[in-house]
Amino acid sequence: MIGVRPHERPHALSSASRRRLLLALAAGLGADGVGSTTADEVRRGRLLQFPRDHGAHPGSRTEWWYVTAWLGAAQAPSHGLQLTFFRHRTGLADSLPGRLAPRQLLFAHAALTELGPPGKGRHRHAERIVRWNGEIAGAATPQAAGAMSQDAQVWIGDWQLQRQGERWQMQAREAAANPPWALRLELQATQPPLLQGDRGFSRKGPMETHASHYYSLPQLAVQATLELGGRRVETGGRAWLDHEWSQALLVPEAVGWDWIGINLFDGRALTAFQLRRADGHALWTGGSLRDNGADATRIFAPRDLQWSPERHWHSAATGADYPTSWRIVSPAGTLRVRALLDAQELGARRSTGTIYWEGLSELLDEGGRRIGLGYLEMTGYAGRMEL
Repeated sequence: MIGVRPHERPHALSSASRRRLLLALAAGLGADGVGSTTADEVRRGRLLQFPRDHGAHPGSRTEWWYVTAWLGAAQAPSHGLQLTFFRHRTGLADSLPGRLAPRQLLFAHAALTELGPPGKGRHRHAERIVRWNGEIAGAATPQAAGAMSQDAQVWIGDWQLQRQGERWQMQAREAAANPPWALRLELQATQPPLLQGDRGFSRKGPMETHASHYYSLPQLAVQATLELGGRRVETGGRAWLDHEWSQALLVPEAVGWDWIGINLFDGRALTAFQLRRADGHALWTGGSLRDNGADATRIFAPRDLQWSPERHWHSAATGADYPTSWRIVSPAGTLRVRALLDAQELGARRSTGTIYWEGLSELLDEGGRRIGLGYLEMTGYAGRMEL
């Protein structure tokens, strides 16, 4: 899809190398000279420009492209899936000069939820990590991993995400799993980008230094092909894409966040998030509600949202307790978000080193009627989230 040799798998990092690089990230080392720091600066008033801002911003510290989707009928979805590419600037160029210096790290997480009768669902996930010097070779010498700046195109081997006009293509394969599985999606935009916060400048705390540039593409029409062992599934559905980049996202007092991106069946799109302190109370909240028609969007103020957990699921694997049912009071009304499968925890110890919960969920109105489907993400329940 992107001109990478399908058999060319990126080199894995040794445990020692991974620890050194992640420590460098946590230390927040300085700019490494890759890309244009000025162009990638996160600040209020910077207008997002497309297609350029679909692409990578290598001068920023942290960036991700995040796709979630539900497949099948709205009232009886069969699958949920997630594919996320992360880019981190290491700041190691000064101490490790030369073309082989790992100026950037690329990570990817993929997850596939297969729903079934109660207690019979299954959740699969996989991860990848690779060092990248920040350069893109010519078409005659394709690289095993990279991210383009002019438009959305990011890949690690045969895990890929790319935009072509109003269509996005994504794929991931886990051949080593038992049984092996793979996903391939074609996404068709039905609405223009939704600029979160103040025209794409999204505050994540009381100080504007903790912010990101953030936009979403909700209500993407999906055509999906899944390979599950020897079984092939072709189906449609709805997807959500987020793209976000930041210099300093997480407030020091915050241990993690809760977030939802929900495609409502009437064409609206709901975003809501809260950053939590260690005592569980909200430090900062935000989000938006876009009407069907794409022009009218209400941006939520920090005081507009109240999250209240209603039910918890305990992970036997990590010992974490996750609220898998929430009551959210918002300008969109009093709503409930409920996981369609409790066991959707991801242990990404071999890449980002984080443990979090990310799963297909339903949105219920005050009468208990399902009005949308999307994804709930929860971090910081198995230890403070580190970026």
